[in-house]
Amino acid sequence: MTTDEHYQAELIRHLLAIDSPEAMDAALASLLTPAEYQEISKRLQIFKLLREGVPHRKIAETLGVGIATVSRGSRALTTLPSSSSSSRTD
Repeated sequence: MTTDEHYQAELIRHLLAIDSPEAMDAALASLLTPAEYQEISKRLQIFKLLREGVPHRKIAETLGVGIATVSRGSRALTTLPSSSSSSRTD
């Protein structure tokens, strides 16, 4: 395991240990800049809208992102394991 992989595994363990939405918000706000937090939130919305079948251009307009960002999200979505790409309601 490389140093970067070790750091990523540590980050994952840290985030998985968080037990409430409020604590997760605080953790993410402390780890990310406001712009990074907003960007990650938009990327998740891209995944959600793509799963709902919303056209790429409509997603770009709705979220105020470039069509290339939506296309990148679409490619990323196809490479996610099935359990990660399914909608969760919990």
